[in-house]
Amino acid sequence: MITSIAFTVYPVSNMERARAFYQHVLGLHVSYNYQDVWVEYDLGGSTFAITTTDMGHTPGTKGAVVAFEVSDLDAFVQKMKERAVSFVTETFDTPVCRMAVIEDPDGNHITIHKRHQ
Repeated sequence: MITSIAFTVYPVSNMERARAFYQHVLGLHVSYNYQDVWVEYDLGGSTFAITTTDMGHTPGTKGAVVAFEVSDLDAFVQKMKERAVSFVTETFDTPVCRMAVIEDPDGNHITIHKRHQ
């Protein structure tokens, strides 16, 4: 029986560049670092990881997408624009949420998400 998602991981080509993006641009905090080839960020009961370990996945390959919930979507989007982050999709509304899609330095897509109250 599956009880939860243990982690989501993105392959990256350059750990230093990726960590600068996820930590300094997005503001994530490292919860675990294994020899600078696997870095984890705990987020509200789940874990997001980045790795340079060859796991058969190519950085930037279009596939699954992580969605990070934010408390203020408009403010976060504005901060990303100020930091010259590349936008795949500008902010849009759905019946249950608002979101925008950005890219990390390897081209991995990241959804920035805010559920409707």
